[in-house]
Amino acid sequence: MKKLFLLILILTNLTFPQQFKFAWLTDIHIGYPTAEEDLRSSINDINSFSDISFTIVSGDITATGTLEELSLAKTILDDLKKPYFIIPGNHDTKWSESGCTDFLKLWGNDRFVFDYDKFLFIGLHEGPRMRMADGYFAPEDLQWFDSLIASLPNSNKPIIFVTHYPLDEGIADWYEMLDRLKNINTQVVLFGHGHTNRVYNFESIPGVMSRSNLRADKEIGGYTITEIKNDSIYFSERTPNKETKLWHQLPLQQRNYEALVKEQNRPDYSINQKYPDVISAWKFNSGYTIGSSAVTKDNSVFFGDASGNFYSLNLSDGSVNWKFKTQNAIYSTAAIKDNYVVFGSADSSIYCLNSDDGKLKWSYKTNAAVLGCPIIEDDMVYIGGSDKVFRALDFKTGKLIWEFSGLNGFVETKPAFYDDKILFGAWDEYFYCLNSKTGKLNWKWKGNHSGIFYSPAACWPVVSDGIVFFAAPDRKLTALDIETGKEFWRTGKYQVRETVGLSENGKKLFIRTMNDTILALPVSDKLKDPLWITNCGFGYDISSAQIVEKDGRIFYPTKNGMIFSLASETGKIIWQHKITNGYVNTITAISKDEIITTDFDGRVNLIKVLKNK
Repeated sequence: MKKLFLLILILTNLTFPQQFKFAWLTDIHIGYPTAEEDLRSSINDINSFSDISFTIVSGDITATGTLEELSLAKTILDDLKKPYFIIPGNHDTKWSESGCTDFLKLWGNDRFVFDYDKFLFIGLHEGPRMRMADGYFAPEDLQWFDSLIASLPNSNKPIIFVTHYPLDEGIADWYEMLDRLKNINTQVVLFGHGHTNRVYNFESIPGVMSRSNLRADKEIGGYTITEIKNDSIYFSERTPNKETKLWHQLPLQQRNYEALVKEQNRPDYSINQKYPDVISAWKFNSGYTIGSSAVTKDNSVFFGDASGNFYSLNLSDGSVNWKFKTQNAIYSTAAIKDNYVVFGSADSSIYCLNSDDGKLKWSYKTNAAVLGCPIIEDDMVYIGGSDKVFRALDFKTGKLIWEFSGLNGFVETKPAFYDDKILFGAWDEYFYCLNSKTGKLNWKWKGNHSGIFYSPAACWPVVSDGIVFFAAPDRKLTALDIETGKEFWRTGKYQVRETVGLSENGKKLFIRTMNDTILALPVSDKLKDPLWITNCGFGYDISSAQIVEKDGRIFYPTKNGMIFSLASETGKIIWQHKITNGYVNTITAISKDEIITTDFDGRVNLIKVLKNK
């Protein structure tokens, strides 16, 4: 009887909410041609309504996440007379020159939580942070969400969850959030990303997608006015200064999601049963997104994570040897020589630590985040930064040897070194060749597609026989003469994107297509037929992880955590092993039977083959 009274009380509290309205903006995309005008129009229109209580903004605030774009967006949004609550979207995080930190500096947080009337609004985004992959709820954000829910005095409080992507397989760990939302009184999930008004059902959780604020092919942009009244939530498309058109209505009610769900789709790990000799010998969990690959020396593994910690682990058992704290996120894969380990941080510094004990040997302060991956050649550290400068430093002292400031975009890649030349791409559409001794520009190259999204900037270029190879988001594979920058060949035949690799002997170029296949081409100044093509069956793949070879095996991790090991001579699949459903960074191969992986789950794994294949 007591339980029945409590249920009636809960339902009564939910059934009679106070009427209120809020505005909903999404996919603003400052940086696109009409975005600024469209946003100002919407802000002025929202301010004209005295009964709009607040505004939520559900991601893709900018085109590319630059400080300039974010700052302009904030200036316009700050003109709102009522409070607003904001999260980033994939455009704000994937191409972020600051390593996703400028958003935090401007708005103070990239999540939100607030009460209004009887409802709790929670906003949380899915990146992906810096790497081309599916959206992903970061481990640190899931921990935050769990702590928040555990702290609620009323576990049955009606919740409106705001995010950027639909809660489906476009998010690699969509099920992590769905399972959490089904255990609380979630009324609706609000999101953008698709730029159109649409209704969804996520395993019985109602979902609503809103139109973009951009005008598209119309004369003016628009947004959504959301109203809660009479036990329902109403969604109306608002065209500023013109009309408000109701397009969806959703009842507000107590929900029992587990009773409604009959089938659930979840990631399939059954492939691991097919290859039982492939095991995870140990796992280390940092608790934060890892967007860098590991490097190894002797019996140690080195990597950094989004908390700003740089770790040394014991290769034998995964225990922590030491850790060093920087002041911001690390997306830079380190380089190591002797007992010097070098990496960049989003705190704008380049660090060199003693690999034995983690003590600081030197640091070099730049003018912006350092997301690029260093290499060490001839006692010099070569690394690019987000201040649009590429530098050479003395690797023992950190003294600046030279800098090249002719870039118009940030650097995230790992450069290649060949015959006194440094080769790399930047997020400014260009691929560069510098003199490694002086930093002077030898040449630069641009593809035939304009726009920074086509920049050859994420791929780690590979060099052999006087040729540099790389793949760009324009889906073309390019081979350039290292001496002149002239194209030997360029092809869209294989539909590639940002992933290449080179055999240890420099004779074979490995590429991954965007659908199912990995293939090998002979290294040549003429495009020749593939040496082999293997259909791996991984489906559509946009991962920016690279292919590596070790001892006659090549290794590649897909965007959904499936690791492939292939024979480099024949392309035969030797084994597969799935470690996550999310992004895995470029693999660190120790031998043909032993690799180190790092991933967006915040985990480091030592994967071993128990017997030779």
